[in-house]
Amino acid sequence: MERGTPDEPVTTGAVAGRIPLAVVVVDGAGLVSHWSVGARRLFGYPKEEAVGRPAGDLLPVHGALPEDREPRGAYDGLGPDLETSLGGGISYPAAGRARLTGPGRADGRVDVLWWAYPLIGPGPERLLVLAADTAGLAPPDSEGGTDERGEQGERITPGFALHTDFPGAEELAGRLPEILPNMSVDESSRIVAQVLELGYPVLEFSRHDRIPVTPDWGVARRAEREARKRRAQQAAARGLPTDAPGANGVDDGSDDESEDLEYAAVRERLEFLNEVSGRIGSSLDLSHTILEVSRAVVPRFTDVAGTYLREQVVAGEGFPEGPPDETTLWHRVAVEHTDEPGRWDDVVPVGESMPFPAHTPFFQCMTSGDPVLVPRITEEMGNAIASQFEKRDIRPLINHRSMLVVPLKARNVVLGFMILLRHRERPVFNDMDRVTGAELAARAGLVLDNARMYTYQESVADTLQDSMLPHIRPRMSGCDIATRYLPGTLLGRVGGDWFDSVKLPGSRTALVVGDVMGHGLNSAAMMGQMRTAVQTMAALDLPPEQLLRNLDDLAQRLGEHYLATCLYAVYDPIAGELHLANAGHIPPVLVRAADGRSELLDLPTGAPIGVGGVPFESVRVRVAPGDRLLMCTDGLVEVRGEDIGVGLATLTESAAHPAASMDEACDAIIRALATTFPDTAGGGRKDDVALLMARLNGIAAHDVAHWRLTPDPGEVGRARRLVRAQLRTWSLDALGESAELLVSELVTNVVRHSRSTRLDLRLVRSGTLLCEVEDDDHTLPALRGAGPGDEFGRGLRVVNSLAKEWGTSRTNSGKTVWCELTLPRR
Repeated sequence: MERGTPDEPVTTGAVAGRIPLAVVVVDGAGLVSHWSVGARRLFGYPKEEAVGRPAGDLLPVHGALPEDREPRGAYDGLGPDLETSLGGGISYPAAGRARLTGPGRADGRVDVLWWAYPLIGPGPERLLVLAADTAGLAPPDSEGGTDERGEQGERITPGFALHTDFPGAEELAGRLPEILPNMSVDESSRIVAQVLELGYPVLEFSRHDRIPVTPDWGVARRAEREARKRRAQQAAARGLPTDAPGANGVDDGSDDESEDLEYAAVRERLEFLNEVSGRIGSSLDLSHTILEVSRAVVPRFTDVAGTYLREQVVAGEGFPEGPPDETTLWHRVAVEHTDEPGRWDDVVPVGESMPFPAHTPFFQCMTSGDPVLVPRITEEMGNAIASQFEKRDIRPLINHRSMLVVPLKARNVVLGFMILLRHRERPVFNDMDRVTGAELAARAGLVLDNARMYTYQESVADTLQDSMLPHIRPRMSGCDIATRYLPGTLLGRVGGDWFDSVKLPGSRTALVVGDVMGHGLNSAAMMGQMRTAVQTMAALDLPPEQLLRNLDDLAQRLGEHYLATCLYAVYDPIAGELHLANAGHIPPVLVRAADGRSELLDLPTGAPIGVGGVPFESVRVRVAPGDRLLMCTDGLVEVRGEDIGVGLATLTESAAHPAASMDEACDAIIRALATTFPDTAGGGRKDDVALLMARLNGIAAHDVAHWRLTPDPGEVGRARRLVRAQLRTWSLDALGESAELLVSELVTNVVRHSRSTRLDLRLVRSGTLLCEVEDDDHTLPALRGAGPGDEFGRGLRVVNSLAKEWGTSRTNSGKTVWCELTLPRR
């Protein structure tokens, strides 16, 4: 910068001086409401200690603050007393010098220059304070002199230049918003207007030179150095010395000062990036992470941030395949801005999906993977972008604004991009902003990728678990069923707990609950094998103890590490009986409908499946209509460090409580256990939980008709007459023709194709009309194709066409062929 002397006028070619500024905002109560990084460096107090404290305790701005609080002795040599206060509503600025001591000032005192601007308006801000360190401001060839303390040094005084033209004035006015705290554009514009009206901050050297001061934050110093080099080369070409005034426009030694200021600007950007990195990634929830990223940059770095992600990322379908193109759909997942509420919502709503054509900067960003900088969006570019939004006019929101589009990448794949826009009043994005935005996007991309991977894995786990667990019908023959499955949250969402129900001959139902030991995919895979094996063996109508024996043999063949517990029960609603066997599982609870009493059934415990060489026993328990059977895995009643007896007692007690429905009864049991073990109530359950409840309704004797027939062709006609008469008794004449034809085909099948010595026919009315034909031949009939000339093969095709459902199963004494018809609505 050029300076005059006592004998010479001020040089008209002076430039604005750039110095790092501390920025502090004081509210109407005299308390600090904003404390910049520069303030922390200059005054020594961290932001956490400064915000909310009385400004008089921290700032050496004597005369610009209320005098009702005395400073605490941290400062001396305060500036002139203007005898004004915030309460008095001052309308002019104040400036001064101070020497202060404070935290971290082991070397003693620091000289400070300060400017204070009173603020008037609707916001809480009442005083804007700018301050700078005098160190390094006096050039080496400065006039000698003695200051007010008798110390040698150039006299430097802070002041104001009212409505004075000077080189760099427009740049100063444009850069003032950068130093203000995060606020809306209207508030920022109001404060800047007041500052410019009250006068530019200036420095006076030796009472002659008035040097306007501009803030330094993120200035593209490299470009300025290159410009100085070119000016020096041009001066050398004209024969002027390169270090002469006017050759490069600055004093000797200014390059060093520029280097220091550039270092400060870079450090400021790094601190910003570190701050952003600390604010994002606090959750693995994808939607929450997206909001964190958007809110981290608004309004400090940009005024508008729109985030777009690829369709596969939003849907949780894994890593996107192939590079994006003009057909790639991009989902708008977040829009943060400082405009008035709702201004962007109707034009660019969150959740919208759209492609981007090749002529847009967005397409260039997503295909190249590099940031795209548009200093100002021209009318032509605004029209091109707006054409993508059909009837919504986006031009007023984007035209003439500075735009930076940064890619969100992970592993060199573009997951999405962010559109950053600055208001016209703010400086345009520059090259340093491009670098900062790229680094910001790189960090955000990694965080988003972690959230995406977690979401994808969670989706895979849920899909796997859901595919392995059966979708049990709520109503089986003679019983109602309700189930609950709660995945363990501490060791992964995939586990080995399962439940199932299997339809058996004779209107019976098999109820199963099992628990594969361990967690994760291996346990889930073994659970799938176990469940399939139980379903297959249950269809053979094996006794419970024999089924567990076969299941144990299967586990031995699969490997020595396959261990599981299992509880298998067969409910016969006609006989009113439960037939149960246990393989190392916790016992079931039976709730009696007669008196509401609940009890743990005393079953032979047995060894877990996979131990081998241990016999299994079964027991039979009489039940009455309305009784409830509760079967669950140990994850519901057992918590590490707690006695399982406490959980079993709570389970037994809660099962007895009346409930409006089966589902509400299950929920009440889970709530009761969560209260007993509060560590699991907040989602901290280690083990998964499978719960099955069955209300044993039974089937009354008058809803069952049974006849013993002989395997003789003449019995076919008799069977038809018996069925017709029984349906008339049950007022089911509408099913007469279909039922007669089905029974005729099933009985004929036994007479013609089996070597049976007996034949039993049974009709059961329970939700559906069940027709069963049982004989003592173990050969199962099969559905076959029949040509035009074949005499046989059409019987089961008729059954398959007319029946709602049909099937075959082996029994201990032979086989059963059954079919069902839907009862007519009454």
